[in-house]
Amino acid sequence: MVQGKHAGLGAGDPSCTNMPSVPWLEVLFVFLFSGVRPSHPLQEVHVSRETIGKISAASKMMQCSAAVDILFLIDGSHSVGKGSFERSKHFAIMVCDALDINPERVRVGAIQFSSAPHLEFPLDSFSSQQEVKAKIKRMVFKGGRTETGLALKYLLRRGFPGGRNASVPQILIVITDGRSQGHVAVPTKQLKERGVTIFAVGVRFPRWEELHRLASEPREQHVLMAEQVEDATNGLLSTLSKSAVCTVASPDCKVQPHPCERKTLETVRELVGSVLCWRGSRRSDAVLAALCPFSSWKRVFITHPATCYRTTCPDPCDSQPCQNGGTCVPEGLDRYHCLCPPAFGVGANCAPKLSVECRIDVLFLLASSAGTTPEGFLRAKAFVKRFVQASLSEDSRARVGVARYSGELAVAVPVGEYQDVPDLLRSLDGVPFSGGATLTGSALRRAAELGFGSAARTGQDRPRRVLVLLTESPSQDEVAGPARHARARELLLLAVGTEAVRAELEELTGSPERVLVYAGPQDLFRRVPELREKLCSRPQPGCRTQSLDLLFMLDASASVGPENFAQMQSFVRSCMLQFEVNPDVTQVGLVVYGSQVQTAFGLDAHLTRAAVLRAMSQAPYLGGAGSAGTALLHVYDKVMTVQRGARPGVPKAVVVLTGGMGTEDAAVPVQKLRNNGISVLVVGVGPVLREALRRLAGPRDALIHVATYADLRYHQDTLIHWICGEAKRPVSLCKPSPCLHEGTCVLQNGSYRCECQDGWQGPHCGNRSLRGDAPKARGSRREPAGGQ
Repeated sequence: MVQGKHAGLGAGDPSCTNMPSVPWLEVLFVFLFSGVRPSHPLQEVHVSRETIGKISAASKMMQCSAAVDILFLIDGSHSVGKGSFERSKHFAIMVCDALDINPERVRVGAIQFSSAPHLEFPLDSFSSQQEVKAKIKRMVFKGGRTETGLALKYLLRRGFPGGRNASVPQILIVITDGRSQGHVAVPTKQLKERGVTIFAVGVRFPRWEELHRLASEPREQHVLMAEQVEDATNGLLSTLSKSAVCTVASPDCKVQPHPCERKTLETVRELVGSVLCWRGSRRSDAVLAALCPFSSWKRVFITHPATCYRTTCPDPCDSQPCQNGGTCVPEGLDRYHCLCPPAFGVGANCAPKLSVECRIDVLFLLASSAGTTPEGFLRAKAFVKRFVQASLSEDSRARVGVARYSGELAVAVPVGEYQDVPDLLRSLDGVPFSGGATLTGSALRRAAELGFGSAARTGQDRPRRVLVLLTESPSQDEVAGPARHARARELLLLAVGTEAVRAELEELTGSPERVLVYAGPQDLFRRVPELREKLCSRPQPGCRTQSLDLLFMLDASASVGPENFAQMQSFVRSCMLQFEVNPDVTQVGLVVYGSQVQTAFGLDAHLTRAAVLRAMSQAPYLGGAGSAGTALLHVYDKVMTVQRGARPGVPKAVVVLTGGMGTEDAAVPVQKLRNNGISVLVVGVGPVLREALRRLAGPRDALIHVATYADLRYHQDTLIHWICGEAKRPVSLCKPSPCLHEGTCVLQNGSYRCECQDGWQGPHCGNRSLRGDAPKARGSRREPAGGQ
């Protein structure tokens, strides 16, 4: 389609006397276009995006609670079509959301019209908002001609069906495309003379001139567009508020005029040029050549400037409470929340908050070589500035310095020279790019010796010293020796870089856990919180002395794929290095699901960590369609039970790793596990967090969202922290029940006993009674496992 104010599609039409005409082209075009929904608004309010947001928010807060009769007159003709009819119903339902519907206040009725009017329900039929909305939803499109005039005459004869006559204000909301096949002027005038207020609401490609004829005065305030539901609802309620029919908003809210534009879709015939055609003559056998005019039919939008009246309310975001580039999202009239940039998500209002709670000196070592490029150097400086803004304040115990290197080391900002954050940021702006060779090893050795000043203090008097290297370029000299030299001087080495230098940075820092890898500029800034966490962290093992029954449930379906499944396995094996596996401390099991659900190994299958690691590597990839709900029920019935190795009185946790597909049926099973005393954490992998996964998180938000499978390793600390937290939670000795064969677990004096069903006996009701009619056996008291 040709773009522009007069854009359209056309069909060629050479107009020659003896040539057959092609009216079918025009008919075909009109038919094809009739099924097209407007691709851009046919009524548009010209205000800022912020004001549009306020108009939308106000439409949800406005309420009308007065004695008033409101009748919807909804066009159900073929020219509107079924799709636009459904949108008309949606608009009517949105308006009802703002009405206090009851017999003493707002009454609502509806008529559908096409070739003839049809009463859907009178105003006295329903006494609640829910009933009215449900009835509107059930309205069925009828089709036929657009006889708007007949529908208006029907109201003149019968009044508002079920209404209170003229004792209360009468509001008629006509929802139509304005393409009436009869006269509307006279019945419209007569209704207005009887005191009926008429709103004309357009759908599809409306004829605005007819809507203006239908609408009450002032017409600007009584003509709306149903396709923009929230805007139209606001406009209607704003007009009711201005006319004192009902007070619909807070006294602080205001109805204000805004410039707007309405568009009409018209079919025009446009002369394109001339083409050669042939003409015969009756007087002779001669055939003459001539030039014939050539036209095309086009659909064009004709614009009409207008003024639209809308209500906006003050919101807490007007004071711009979110700092550091945060986005304020209002929640009603007096509440809001801030969407913060990655580095500022920890503080209220995105304010800088020192999460580096230890006493620390940090030297940022920035590569400034030709291999890094000026752009890469600027990114590194921006990262340091974002870290400083997000992590330092007046009472910070952290001190920051900056050095750059290529062939030589230059300390640009000595550690601790600037305590004032603005001064430090200005100093960073002045650090220049140098270019040259990338001698990371030499710079590292020099930084370890000179980067932190004289630093004569030792022992408890000296703060922890951390060197953070930022580079995108491989070193041109050896780094292992200088790195050992730096660590010998009690420096903690951390590194931030791209995938291209990951291996070198891991060698330099001595551990993959001390390397932060980023994929692009925005991803780099997301590493600020992660760096803050590492600056003061001390290596800590997992819950080595805490009893725990731990089960991993891996999505092995086709939606994950074998390569991603292998990354899941690697991640779980890495996590297991933090746990002491034996029957008295941590037991580990594994379930995989895809085309089927399979217990790779149960909780009591392997007694050592080495055996668990081997078994995890051998877990099968299944493929097929996976059902997380079925897998969780399998865990509930066949894995996390005493008869399958679970220990009474020991905390139990299930970690679900999934790509998010096939989780729609898992909400009930996951709640069964939680109700049975089993903690469940969901690790969802994928660029978009699916709503089904959010529902699985539960009231404690037990959810970790990971963008890609390759990023799982960055969330290992978070996962282990959650597992260890669950291992310390108090547990019930009777959840899950240790009693078999439907025996009842009874807590008693810090222990438990099993009350067995007829025919069973023993501590856990696991033995058959000698006589089937024996009385219920009382199981002996049991002590909890793991020293609980």
